[in-house]
Amino acid sequence: MLFLVRMLLMGLHFVLAGVLGVLLGLCRPFNPDNSRLCARLYAWPAMRILRLRVKAEVGPLLNKPQSCVIIANHQSNYDLFVFGNVVPRRTVCIGKKSLKWVPLFGQLFWLAGNVLIDRGNAHKARRSMLTTTETLQHKDTSIWVFPEGTRNLGEELLPFKKGAFQMAIAAGVPIVPVCASSYSKHMRLNRWLGGKILIRSLPAIPTVGLTLDDMPLLIAQCREQMRTCIEAMDQQLSHELPRVC
Repeated sequence: MLFLVRMLLMGLHFVLAGVLGVLLGLCRPFNPDNSRLCARLYAWPAMRILRLRVKAEVGPLLNKPQSCVIIANHQSNYDLFVFGNVVPRRTVCIGKKSLKWVPLFGQLFWLAGNVLIDRGNAHKARRSMLTTTETLQHKDTSIWVFPEGTRNLGEELLPFKKGAFQMAIAAGVPIVPVCASSYSKHMRLNRWLGGKILIRSLPAIPTVGLTLDDMPLLIAQCREQMRTCIEAMDQQLSHELPRVC
């Protein structure tokens, strides 16, 4: 019963936040700080509806360089709400082109200055990547990417795609990894307390002087650091769970 009530409230919240976000986008279209404000608009009420406790340790993210590529693990559609409260200023996201057909959210996503990529068209995808490289170099804007490309459902990190790392190397900007603990399998939305989530950002990884030949090692380094961080947070949460006698 509680689950159904929460899903009803989440549906209403999603529509209301979408309307407000579109209005914000129309008032200042394509402003790169719209994404941060809209992310807060979605995340803050959602965490209270779902009763998910999020503890964020994101000093390196808050103190990030002016422009960087932020990479995060992608577990479920709830990532919008989980990460929403830690999105830094002037940060846009990369998403698939089909998102624009989602009522309200798609229009909000576009007006917020985020980048929509047509993954089925290599030429258009490459052109979008060139545009994001220019944005990183000249517009004091960071880009948030889920390098796995799809949801891992709380299981082990999927292989990382190259796009985020190509952008960072081409623009010469650092990469800032952000990790969320494996929450998607442990949420209990039919209970009053839905669960606890840890978010942790890691120190920026410089890319100045790197070439595309260095990319495989860079990808492996980032993925291993994130895997280790997620594993440590999962262990921390497991020790904090109450013991059943």
